[in-house]
Order: sequence, then structure tokens, then C-alpha cells
Amino acid sequence: MKLLVVLNSDEIFNFISLNVKPLGFELIRYFHVLKAMDNIDEIEPRAIIISARDFPRHWKAFVQFVRAQRSKEDCPIIILTSENFPVEEKSKASFLGVSGMVTDALYDPAEMDRLQGILGRYLPVNEKRRSHRIHVESGYGFGYLFVQPDDGVLVTGAIRDISAGGLSFLPDNPNLMKSIGLNAELAECSLRAGDSIFSPTCRLARTGRIVSMEFLSMPEKDREAFDRYITHLPLMLIRNYRNGKMGNRE
Repeated sequence: MKLLVVLNSDEIFNFISLNVKPLGFELIRYFHVLKAMDNIDEIEPRAIIISARDFPRHWKAFVQFVRAQRSKEDCPIIILTSENFPVEEKSKASFLGVSGMVTDALYDPAEMDRLQGILGRYLPVNEKRRSHRIHVESGYGFGYLFVQPDDGVLVTGAIRDISAGGLSFLPDNPNLMKSIGLNAELAECSLRAGDSIFSPTCRLARTGRIVSMEFLSMPEKDREAFDRYITHLPLMLIRNYRNGKMGNRE
């Protein structure tokens, strides 16, 4: 599914990319409204995000242009607004057929949850997520391994995305997964998040090249500490982006 993103801020784009790619989207970014309009038939986006802060004079014309050809059901449009977005502008957005409005303070988990919720309400995402998911890249402080229950072999690999409810995992040696059945409980697991090591009991929720693990249980203090790390991670990420991580330009 293609998600068209029309905005200037690299920082905001990186947050969107980080949090919606696990839902199955391919992001296509434009810095100019007119160029996005010219190419929209070629792109055929399944959803659109546009910044009203970056394009205060053009976002309404853009929404009208899209709605002349595509309904809310075919192509939801989300407007990124400032915190003091005028009530009159909100009314205009609703009248023009905007599917939802979210402030562009996407480092706030509540705002990112709202964005994901709007997309999930309109689109057939890959799977219904119980929890806010984060796409994991190097440097984010995560690691995972577990002991294979049959013969005690250590299974290592790379976390692809993670939430408070579980993670997806690419094993270094896929052959070690063959003897582990779907829904198997794994008691000897080690999860690193930042400087802390946790020991959750996990369930193999999905098999394949990338496997999914559900956290069945975790000691109460571990659960509180892990949830805090997940909640505050966006603040760490935004500092990383300010220190040099940039989005791709169209």
C-alpha cells in the first residue's frame, strides 16, 4: 500500500516512517503540493498525509483535488496541524472531506497512536496491532534471543519491530525454528531494551522468514521498566534525527 506524504520536515517524516511502515505501507514523499497533484494518478496512493503548517494556502486546494476523484473509503486524507490550528480551519477540513486531523507533535505517543488509529480505521492494515509498534533500526538499543526448548540451542537474530505486546524477529539461523511449533511457549528468553535486560515468557505467534513473538508474561518491575522505555523512546529518536538522520527527498 502506498502512503503519499506531503510535508517539509525531515523530523516529522522520519517519525511517520518509523511508525507506519510496520502497518504495511510504502511511503512516497513530496515537498511540493503541485508536484504531488501532478503525479497522484501515477502514484495511486491508498492514503495521504499532508501538513497544513507547511502548506497553509494550498492544503485545501489539494484536498479538493483529491476528493474530486477519490472518496474517503478509497483514499483517506490526514491533515497534520499545529496545536493552535483554528476552529474555522478544522470546520473547512471536515467539510472538504478530510478523514482525520492530528497535530504534528508526533514525538508524543498519544498523537502517533491517533495517526495509526485513523489509518487503521480506514485501511486493511497487515494485522490489527494491540499496541503501538516501533520499527527497529540499529542504534535503538534492542536485542532478543531465546533458548530452543528441545535441545537448549541459543537462537539469535534481529528485531524488526517491537511494541509493549510483542515483537517481530528475523532469526540468524532459520533452521533452528523448524522444530518449534506455532503457539509454543518459550520460557527462556532475553530481551534487551537500552541498558536493561528483561526475561519475558513468549509465545510463537507467527512463523515464516520473520517470526512474531507475543509477550505472555514478564515480572511486574520488568514490565513497568520496559513500558517506560517504549513510551519514552520517541524522545530519544527525535534527538537522533536532530543530530543528522534525514529522510529521502522526492
